[in-house]
Amino acid sequence: MTILFAWRYFKGKKTTNAINLIAWISILAIAVGAAALILVLSVFNGFEDLVKGLYADFYTDIRITGAKSKFVTLTPEQLKQIKGTSGVKQISTITEEKAVLVNEEYPSIIFLKGVDSNYTDVSGLARHTSGKGFNTGTVDKPALIVGVGIANAVRVDPGMSLTPLTVYLPNLKATNFSGTDALNSYNVDVSGSFNLQQDFDNKYAITNIEFVKYMLDLGPDQYSAVEVVLHNSEQTEDVKSLLQKQLGNNFKVETRYQQNQSLYSVMQVEKWVIYAILSLILVVAAFNMIGALTMFVLEKQKDIAVLKAMGADEGYIQRIFLNEGFVLAFVGGGSGILIAIVLCVLQLKFKLLKLAGGSFIIDYYPVKMVPSDFLLVIATVFFIALLAAWIPSKKASQQDFSLKS
Repeated sequence: MTILFAWRYFKGKKTTNAINLIAWISILAIAVGAAALILVLSVFNGFEDLVKGLYADFYTDIRITGAKSKFVTLTPEQLKQIKGTSGVKQISTITEEKAVLVNEEYPSIIFLKGVDSNYTDVSGLARHTSGKGFNTGTVDKPALIVGVGIANAVRVDPGMSLTPLTVYLPNLKATNFSGTDALNSYNVDVSGSFNLQQDFDNKYAITNIEFVKYMLDLGPDQYSAVEVVLHNSEQTEDVKSLLQKQLGNNFKVETRYQQNQSLYSVMQVEKWVIYAILSLILVVAAFNMIGALTMFVLEKQKDIAVLKAMGADEGYIQRIFLNEGFVLAFVGGGSGILIAIVLCVLQLKFKLLKLAGGSFIIDYYPVKMVPSDFLLVIATVFFIALLAAWIPSKKASQQDFSLKS
């Protein structure tokens, strides 16, 4: 019943146009705030999904490394056990080391990542590779797939260079690391390049694992890591626990989130900061709402007196004007959310808003609408409406109005 009173007061004719104006200003402010929250959070979700997708093409669901040592020993039986673990789809062995890649007078420090033949089954990097395909060569004739940043640094055009480059790797058996025997060198070709994300493009070069192990004088069962892809990524934590239990404390088993914990943590913090800043728009709307509801209370003095004469208590009167605040929040918030949905759908379908510069992997603002964001915005709008309506409604319930004119 109190909601019906609130709705009638909202729709009813006011004695002063200023009351209508203030009410609609508060509704507009709420609509702008709600729309801004949905739009910005949706764009943020789009970028977050894009970045996570790019990182997911390089980092696998699970990565197994040594808990204390740089290289670990895994027997064929252990590798078979890892692959046979429930939920595991495929594994790939990795050997990685810091190196120097030189093209005549153009050097670049790189991370040389040796991968086995299963690597394309666990990683999506091949989808971002250009040149002669994902060709890592052989132990005798190694080929590199370099990030585009490295290719630019050493002035090489993948697949077109006729002069081999030289790669320098540390000699782990050297007795004097300041002497000439501190590094091992080998001539390599560049078969292709990948353009994924700046963190990877300026850092990594991919080749075959046999070559890297040969250059580092590693044993046949020595690796830097084992990368694992799952049938269902939602089972990551369960599979991680199983693998950790099987392998013991000498191994570190990390999920994709743990491999990039700082990145994901920063993105979450950024999202909450954006939410807090944009919520200030709704706080401003709350002040307009307080003014509008105060005017409503003054407008309905006689109505309040009649209701009290009919037996309405203070709580009943207060609920009427609290609901009046919710009506303003519903009209404003609902309009804002509807506008935001329309704009998001238009952006998804027609890519109306373009990114400037043209250097990013896409040329438009990505958008992803998440139900939890809508629930968060709705809850925020009604919470602020409750706070804004509390003071006017409390005063309305406590004041005594006379029916005498």
